[in-house]
Amino acid sequence: MNGEDPQERPEIIRNIINGLERYNPEAAGTLETYLQQQCEEKFCDSNANRALLKLYQLNPDRIKDEVITNILVKAMTQFPSPQFDLAMHLLSPSHSNPGPNSSSELAEAVSKLRALNAQLEGAQYDRFWATLESDDLYADLTTDIAGFEDMIRVRIAQLISHAYREISVSVLENWLGLDGEAKVKAFVTETCGWKVGEDGVVQIPRNPENEAKKSEVREDVTIDMFSRVIKRSWEEIA
Repeated sequence: MNGEDPQERPEIIRNIINGLERYNPEAAGTLETYLQQQCEEKFCDSNANRALLKLYQLNPDRIKDEVITNILVKAMTQFPSPQFDLAMHLLSPSHSNPGPNSSSELAEAVSKLRALNAQLEGAQYDRFWATLESDDLYADLTTDIAGFEDMIRVRIAQLISHAYREISVSVLENWLGLDGEAKVKAFVTETCGWKVGEDGVVQIPRNPENEAKKSEVREDVTIDMFSRVIKRSWEEIA
């Protein structure tokens, strides 16, 4: 998953982000259309999206709240990564911090998305799904991103496969935000290719990340080092 320089990036976008066109206000429309393509086709180009945020920063009159939130949601799907924070740094304080001088609706939306991202980055997956279901605003913020929940589940599953060889269905039910063992079993077998035992334990195939590795700790101690220690101990006694 390359969310920085995806292979789907067309030549026209490559020319914008790598040349002087990235400072042309008229390029914003092209980048907005490209963002819509990302949302529909389930890939992410964080580099291009940051170029669009930079244009918004330089041309505040062109800002579109929905575009900003869509960029943040797309960045969120890249967790764990710095993409969300990098996008946040290109927002003005009035857009990222709720307060008397801020755009209240956008600031509230950004604040909620920041909380969601923090839960994903902190591997608080059960809390993430609970938060997502706690307010209809979250559904509004993610509705433009096709397959958002499935992308999050696939990414969580990838991270789980890096750390576990076995895990119970009940734990996965909470971490994947799926209601019922049947849905969990269907997801892990059909999407992940994992096996579920009769005891309700999911078997995750061995891979370079979850395979136990033998580590060898070697310390090189010389005679000269011993002699200094012995000499110091005798001096202290004397």
